[in-house]
Amino acid sequence: MKPQLELTALDCPDPLALADFYSRITGMEIEPLDDETSSEIEWVRLLNEGMPTLAFQRVENYVAPTWPEGPVPQQLHLDFLVDDLDEGERHVLEQGATRHEFQPGDTFRVYFDPVGHPFCLVLPY
Repeated sequence: MKPQLELTALDCPDPLALADFYSRITGMEIEPLDDETSSEIEWVRLLNEGMPTLAFQRVENYVAPTWPEGPVPQQLHLDFLVDDLDEGERHVLEQGATRHEFQPGDTFRVYFDPVGHPFCLVLPY
């Protein structure tokens, strides 16, 4: 059997807070949690019914990537498909994303999540 992509994990200072952000922009639910407080949660993932999903892992002394240049490379970014860039932008900004001032293309837009990970909204190819 070939390996199958299960999830992409993002380092962050507060896994539950970042999971909440991505849950709000994608509509995916956060996995059921025990009675842990946010400060006790080391790992949490979103539910995505048999499809690859996102997970969030606590990293002490987290440092956000610097994009498009700088001392901390982005290393990876997420692309989210939307039918309309303006409508998608309104949605992610309402959830707490920030738009980067540098926009390198016309068929996608670059944003940062609340802890600085870059992600893009992209039109269908």
